[in-house]
Amino acid sequence: MSQELDFAVEGMSCAACAARIEKVLNRIDGVAARVNFANARAQVDLAGDATPSAVVEAVRRSGFDVAGREVDLSLGGMSCAACAARIEKLLNRLPVTEASVNFAAERAHVRFVPGIVSVEDMIGRIEKAGFTARLVDDEVPDDPAVRRDAAWRRERRDFVITALLAAPLFIEMAAMFVHRMLLPLWMQFVLATAVQVFGARHLYGRAWNAVRGGSANMDVLVVLGTGIAYVFSSVVFLLGLHQPVYFEASATIITLISLGRLLESRAKNRTSAGIERLLHLRPAIAHVVDGEAIIDRPVASLRVGDVFVVRPGESVPVDACVVAGASDIDESMLTGESVPVLKREKDEIFAGTMNANGTLRARATGVGADTALSRIVQMVEQAQGSKAPMQRLADRVSGVFVPVVLGLALLTFLVGWAVTGSASWSLISAVSVLVIACPCSLGLATPTAIMVGTGKGAQAGILFRHAEALERAQKLTTLVLDKTGTLTEGAPSVSDVRAAPDVGIARLLAVAAGLEQDSEHPLARAIVAHAAAEKVAPVSVSGFQAVPGQGVTAQVDGQSARLGAPRFLRENGVALDDARIADWEAQGRTVIAVALGDRPLGLIALADRLRPDAVATVRALHDRGLRVVMLTGDNARAAARVAQEAGIDDVMAEVLPGEKADRVSALRRDGAVVGMVGDGINDAPALAAADIGFAIGAGSAVAIDTADVVLMRSELTGLLDALSLSRATLAKIRQNLFFAFVYNLLGLPLAALGLLNPIVAGAAMAMSSVSVVSNSLLLNRWRPRQLARTAGSR
Repeated sequence: MSQELDFAVEGMSCAACAARIEKVLNRIDGVAARVNFANARAQVDLAGDATPSAVVEAVRRSGFDVAGREVDLSLGGMSCAACAARIEKLLNRLPVTEASVNFAAERAHVRFVPGIVSVEDMIGRIEKAGFTARLVDDEVPDDPAVRRDAAWRRERRDFVITALLAAPLFIEMAAMFVHRMLLPLWMQFVLATAVQVFGARHLYGRAWNAVRGGSANMDVLVVLGTGIAYVFSSVVFLLGLHQPVYFEASATIITLISLGRLLESRAKNRTSAGIERLLHLRPAIAHVVDGEAIIDRPVASLRVGDVFVVRPGESVPVDACVVAGASDIDESMLTGESVPVLKREKDEIFAGTMNANGTLRARATGVGADTALSRIVQMVEQAQGSKAPMQRLADRVSGVFVPVVLGLALLTFLVGWAVTGSASWSLISAVSVLVIACPCSLGLATPTAIMVGTGKGAQAGILFRHAEALERAQKLTTLVLDKTGTLTEGAPSVSDVRAAPDVGIARLLAVAAGLEQDSEHPLARAIVAHAAAEKVAPVSVSGFQAVPGQGVTAQVDGQSARLGAPRFLRENGVALDDARIADWEAQGRTVIAVALGDRPLGLIALADRLRPDAVATVRALHDRGLRVVMLTGDNARAAARVAQEAGIDDVMAEVLPGEKADRVSALRRDGAVVGMVGDGINDAPALAAADIGFAIGAGSAVAIDTADVVLMRSELTGLLDALSLSRATLAKIRQNLFFAFVYNLLGLPLAALGLLNPIVAGAAMAMSSVSVVSNSLLLNRWRPRQLARTAGSR
């Protein structure tokens, strides 16, 4: 049985750390791991005998740690100490979880790893055993942003202390330019030692963990560079040698690198802003109906079936069905569409959406990880943690970068000493090589852009399932569009009904409604709705059987009844009014024929309007140089009429559901990079067969689960936004990789030739990662077409 883990890793300082953890985890049988330095998370697929505990232990053996969390649960239903022992045993069986249950206080204190275990998992296990559990009222939700802000404040404090210790050495460095010494050597030694002990303690710790784990990372380079300068200067001072000292260089480099890490950390925090804005939409408290009273409870304690109240101006706590009241709901966080949607009794409402005016009473239908918001957050987090194909080159370079730099530094020292005869000059050049090298910029180039891009997409109602989809989308050459529900509104209505001679329209509609009453197909719903509007009751049927892509058969009054495409009835020996059928199909209508035995009962024509944005979207796709193909199971004449209205030249009509994937695969075999856009269950195989599958969000769950990109708005313009965002993100990735490679390719030779002072090299290295992350943050200026039009009209 396979299992997916997604957890935070602590202690990584550069891309080499992520590569090391990934390598260690992938050595475990049944483990496929991807570690993302930019968001400090690991995604792990487990198969076979691999366990979460083994994964966490491997991370810790590598010198890193996983981010844990502690919570307190309030328990109910315990009658003795044995109950407490039972709950404690149940919780401790969860992977990497330690629980202590206090029977007297009816509390459980639990330490666990989010991403491997959740609070909902614990509560569900406790409730399954016959007890009750909820987060205590004073529990503060685990907020990644709060945790990162606290870490940033600690880094800022350490930097300020380091800068204060190094400040006199900065002044000494300035005085050196006029050949004066302001500070005695003993004071320089004391200050530089304090900077090494306090300011560089984290660098030394991470460097030791890396070396102990059999690898080398950015911290190893910095520690070697600054450590060599400090030790050399200390030997000169302590032994009273007549050589220059470099206390100010080692202290200044550490201070500049601390500043760079501080700025990088701040910038990286902003790359997660998109997903965290979604997380903050969830309220902490829900107003739950308990008998005649309304009590406030933590949202985490809500269960399916609980009834709660949403007041004006409040967010919906969980997915639910309205049982009373009416109000406008702002669903822009789900769909990117700013126009509120009216919700009344029996309508669905979703966690995180905003109630505008009325008061609603609703029954919970999805809680915890089962809400639409949680699934969106999970999908975006998976996309942010995945790796784009373009990142593979950077990964390969980062994997050998540090050893190559160490070799280059040693070669610089030896060759420089041999050529110049100056050990001091050669040492400083080697230190410059060590401190200017920056694999971090290479490691951050792709994932930071992916994180910002997927976050912006989520805000606009565009969900990329993985980074590969974000990269591939801009490479598409052909887009295949399903007709019903994709190009059209997916809400057909009956436009004409023609009964056969001696057959009344009521009889035709009664048989048709009887055959279609249990179907969820849009055409079937339209026929049943029309019959109900005409006050015609459906006949009773038995022996119902569906023929995929053609029609249905059943027994009516002891006779075989058929309903479906005209071709389906003709193949079963039923003679139809071909002239009428041809006329309706030429008008773009879908024709359904009905027969009882061998006798035709009549024809029903249905019309489905094009989406309002279909023509403009197809034109924009053509302007981008894309070939647009319409794929449908409808008859050729009706398909041709719809394609003509939409401006599409290539049409594949009368394609059975099972053949759609084959048609998409055939286009790929011809050399096209194919995107498939669909919304229905029968589109799922074709979505999977395409290079990129796009699901319209109003479509079926199966289509959404199969697609690579989900367009939450039921608008085709979302497709243009997805392509635009893909192009913008890929442009940022290319820029970042260019800057990172050029920086290292230029900086390393200059340092090796002695043309860069170590302090300048340290400052350049510190700022390289900041520049890459900051460039990725420029993606926040991207706007979807609809928002851009709105902004432009103001």
